[in-house]
Amino acid sequence: MFSKAIRVARVGSGSELAAAILLVLGFPCIMLAAIIPNIWFFAAAAAVTYLADRYLHHCGSYLINRLAAVRAGLSIRFLVRELLLILLMSRMGYGEGAFFYTTVACLLAFYGLQAPQSAMVTLVRLRRKLPVVTRNIDLGPVGIGDAPPRLLMSRPAEKMLHLDVFAMAGVLVALKSGTEEIAYAGLSLTLFLAVVYILALLPYVRPSRLVPPEAKVLAAVDNWLREYEPTVALYFSGSKDSAYQVNMWLETMGRLEGRPLVLLRERSIVPQLANTSVPVLCVPGGVHLMNMDLSTVRVALYAANVGKNIHMLRVPTMKHVFIGHGDSDKLASVNPYSKAYDEVWTAGRAGRDRYALADVGVRDEDIVEVGRPQLATIRSWTGTPKNAVPTVLYAPTWEGWDDNPGNTSLLLAGENIVRRLLESEKPVRLLYKPHPFTGTRSRKAAAAHLRITAMIEEAAARRATDPRWAEQGEALKGEQAEAAAELARIEARLAELAGGTGETARDEAELSRNSLADPAREAETAKLRDDWNTAYWRSRGWWQHQVISGSTMRLYDCFNESDAMVSDISSVVSDFIASGKPYAVTDSAELGEEEFKRQNTAVRAAVVLSNDASELDRLLAAVSDPAADDLAEGRRELKAYLLGPDEPSSLVRFDRAVQALAAKAEARNLGTAHLGEPVGG
Repeated sequence: MFSKAIRVARVGSGSELAAAILLVLGFPCIMLAAIIPNIWFFAAAAAVTYLADRYLHHCGSYLINRLAAVRAGLSIRFLVRELLLILLMSRMGYGEGAFFYTTVACLLAFYGLQAPQSAMVTLVRLRRKLPVVTRNIDLGPVGIGDAPPRLLMSRPAEKMLHLDVFAMAGVLVALKSGTEEIAYAGLSLTLFLAVVYILALLPYVRPSRLVPPEAKVLAAVDNWLREYEPTVALYFSGSKDSAYQVNMWLETMGRLEGRPLVLLRERSIVPQLANTSVPVLCVPGGVHLMNMDLSTVRVALYAANVGKNIHMLRVPTMKHVFIGHGDSDKLASVNPYSKAYDEVWTAGRAGRDRYALADVGVRDEDIVEVGRPQLATIRSWTGTPKNAVPTVLYAPTWEGWDDNPGNTSLLLAGENIVRRLLESEKPVRLLYKPHPFTGTRSRKAAAAHLRITAMIEEAAARRATDPRWAEQGEALKGEQAEAAAELARIEARLAELAGGTGETARDEAELSRNSLADPAREAETAKLRDDWNTAYWRSRGWWQHQVISGSTMRLYDCFNESDAMVSDISSVVSDFIASGKPYAVTDSAELGEEEFKRQNTAVRAAVVLSNDASELDRLLAAVSDPAADDLAEGRRELKAYLLGPDEPSSLVRFDRAVQALAAKAEARNLGTAHLGEPVGG
């Protein structure tokens, strides 16, 4: 029941729900205490609301926004509490004296001071907002000054309003003790601190502390573009949750010949971007982008089919290529939008055949097979499990934009899959890594994810106390402690390196100014992330179930740690095939094994699971006994079909495709250059 209440309230934890309940119930208690009147009751209820409010803001709770939507926003809550303090004074017989009127006047003055504070914060934020956000681009000529300290700009309304706690405490103590001077001291301190806050903001509203006009910034970016002369651009638009779609291409972009550029459209993606030395230019405004000098770009690469692509597709001097963010049998992989591009690049022959069968207008001669450069780090199957207990990765995809039962196994099969793996007669270790979008559209999917997470955490807790594994844990205790210390050291160094990249900048303008490319720092960061991954697995027992969330642990690292995988129809399956390891795919739509394999190429060498997951025994047998792995040869053939040959490497094929298309763009531009010349000229 309690977990259901958490889901309904859309909060992240029981403590968050409890804080919300205390906040809502606290105000009626304050009112009751003021009417009675009872100072101790009033003080206790007021303290509860202060603390609950502070906690919910610290959590970034969804309920804070909901309270604002029903006219119970932050300012209203503080105002009501202060009005109830005035009511308490009146009920206690102080309604006609100087003490009463002074308190009212001071609280009104405090509210009056909030207007200039709010105005200055808003002005600073607006005037320090650049028309672009950059990384690895020198904006020195723009002259961007330092941002105000985070202490002033982080949650300023909350900080300003909480200054009334001194006035509140002073008045309550004065009411209890009869010493009005204490109230005057509290009121004075509140007003003094509010004035200090305003004075601290004043230097940052001077023109020298604000960023230059928009035109100057855009001119500086155009000057940089003319000097850098980018030749190939990775273009991306999407929500912050979709940043993984561009992150997967950053390493490839950094290894291409020529001068690469990453072109983003949403500010929210920049903080989610992985480390890279490639210049990054985020241009939110369509007009700004269309007026930007991109005349040297010959190839534009698109990782997603989105409406904002039109702002780049309109440029005729470059060739446009859809590279996507995964290769799978989903309908999204053969989107009719793809015919808007000059070419579509697929991993292998399967992608070409997929477009031919879909008949969505993409011509065969416009398809180029380039492999998947990102898969180079995936290690091949040795034929036997890494450890005494095999590791199975469950990596379901998300629920999609509709309610098609074939989108994800979470809804109908997820709990059965997890239960059978956790209760397997021969023990296995389960790693659960859900798609980043899981639960963003469907509450049922979010609820299933929470139930699965709870199942795995309970099983992990039981295994930790099981005598069968306690001995293993004791034997590896020293090594795990050493690995944990290594993790802490690596994380500290990564934080230190991030401080030199502008990641600790106090706003976007500082981020753009400070984050310049440093190849040595990037190389060290990449090595440290690999070391972190190694230390992470060493710090955990090879028998311990785990829920893998967030972006720190990469999907391909989970591939390398596992001996088999269970997933759905998505690019995850196609990528996992690069490892050659056994895998299973869930037929959640209940098409039947024959039809499911006919419709989905990547399933041809998979163990097909029904929604009850009863076929998992076959997958586990293939992992434990090579003789029982009757799909091994099928996986080798399917890998070549889906991903292309191993030689030349995918990166080489990808780079050659970029250079070939750039040459076509250059030839096209030269061929059309004479169109504007006078006849006979």
